[in-house]
Amino acid sequence: MRILVADDHDLVRDTIAAYLDGADVDEVRTVATLQDAVAMAKESGSFDLVLLDYNMPGMNGLEGLELMRAANSGRPVAILSGSATRDVASAALKAGAQGFIPKTLSARSLLSAARFMAAGEVYTPIDFMKPGRLDKESVLTRREQEVLRGICEGKANKEIARDLDLQEVTVKLHVKTLSRKLEARNRTHAAMIARDRGLA
Repeated sequence: MRILVADDHDLVRDTIAAYLDGADVDEVRTVATLQDAVAMAKESGSFDLVLLDYNMPGMNGLEGLELMRAANSGRPVAILSGSATRDVASAALKAGAQGFIPKTLSARSLLSAARFMAAGEVYTPIDFMKPGRLDKESVLTRREQEVLRGICEGKANKEIARDLDLQEVTVKLHVKTLSRKLEARNRTHAAMIARDRGLA
């Protein structure tokens, strides 16, 4: 199975590529723009699955999906996003996307979803499509946002505590709380989500 991951954030792109490095994935290519994704599909042949970041340069909403599907010879193309709404996900599916992948998806689920879509099935996480989901980043406190910014800058809890004039144990508590709100599994995942949503 050959997969192309197109995302303009290095951390997100590399993390997803690492997630997809499963036993039955022969090759994972990565690019940072829609233009590069289209060019790679034309040069190297179509992929079994293309994952396109919804907010990537050149996408222009769902127009990029149509361009990529054509470049990939009609083979599966899915939308990847950490911030798109349920309405965007529904519109993407109606426009021919093979699936919609939230960036909060676990490594195991992402690999399963990739196999599912490459086999021609349409994938959407059931909990994402349920009405009434909260906009998670809107409930981060100012202090949590400051701690999150420190995490994105690669600082340790001790450094963040010194910068914000806090106790290290308080910073740890903030990290735990903001990770839960963002549905992040760890610090790296929290930073990945924050960068994708423009929170840091």
